[in-house]
Amino acid sequence: MNFRTGFTVKPKEVLTSGQVIFTDGTNDVTPNQASCEAYGYTYNVATQTCVAFDYSTRIGVNVSNENNFIKGDRNSTETGTNNTIIVGQNNTTKGDNRNNIIIGDYNEVANGVKNASVFGNYGKAQRDGEFVIGGGGFGMTGVGKAQSSTITLTGTTTDAVATSLFVNGDSNNTIIAREAVTNSFQSFEATVIGVRTGGSSASGSVYDRLSVRVTGLVYLKLVDQSSVDLGKFGTTGGWAAEMAFSGTNDMLFQVTGAANMNISWSCTLNIYNIKV
Repeated sequence: MNFRTGFTVKPKEVLTSGQVIFTDGTNDVTPNQASCEAYGYTYNVATQTCVAFDYSTRIGVNVSNENNFIKGDRNSTETGTNNTIIVGQNNTTKGDNRNNIIIGDYNEVANGVKNASVFGNYGKAQRDGEFVIGGGGFGMTGVGKAQSSTITLTGTTTDAVATSLFVNGDSNNTIIAREAVTNSFQSFEATVIGVRTGGSSASGSVYDRLSVRVTGLVYLKLVDQSSVDLGKFGTTGGWAAEMAFSGTNDMLFQVTGAANMNISWSCTLNIYNIKV
């Protein structure tokens, strides 16, 4: 979930008690009433907490959840989980989720994530449209500690300025969500294709195209990466792609086109995560 305009905190997770935990992007914080209500939650003045729902002893399923198919023991769907399939045990959706699939054990879909799939065990979906394979969490010690995942990013350029691609086609989201903590590392492999669709540049023509593969290793805001052309046709000078960063820890994937060329871009991004 992105920060709302004018706010420096955002929801991180909804506890089974109904309390909403906020973050400033690095640390857990207690929101004030304005911050709580800005994200559609209710502020309990008596307890000075932000809540998503009133606590109920009805474990596992909250009353606002709809059209979910759940098979197995000890699965938990927090408030706002809709049109979701869960088959297995001890899986969790953290709320404000829809159209997700979980197959396996001890998997999790983060708050606000939609259209994701998680298979295996101890996997964690953090991005819209993500396909995750959980790798067991190092002897079953934690969710998201060893996993691989795939997401698709798209976008367009009309100039030679580095431009962040949209995650799962969402024009409001260019941030590739992750846990940017000191014990987390990501390796990635991105296959990118760019195709010219128009533009006034006299160089080249429509359907000039490039395919490039970018690979690298990320730690916090540091990246060691390289790229290689897989194929190109026509005038593609200056076209490029790379992993980039913005703000405190935001990770982005950016492409660069050329002046007066309309280029459409699609990127299949594989992320391999390890937490030690």
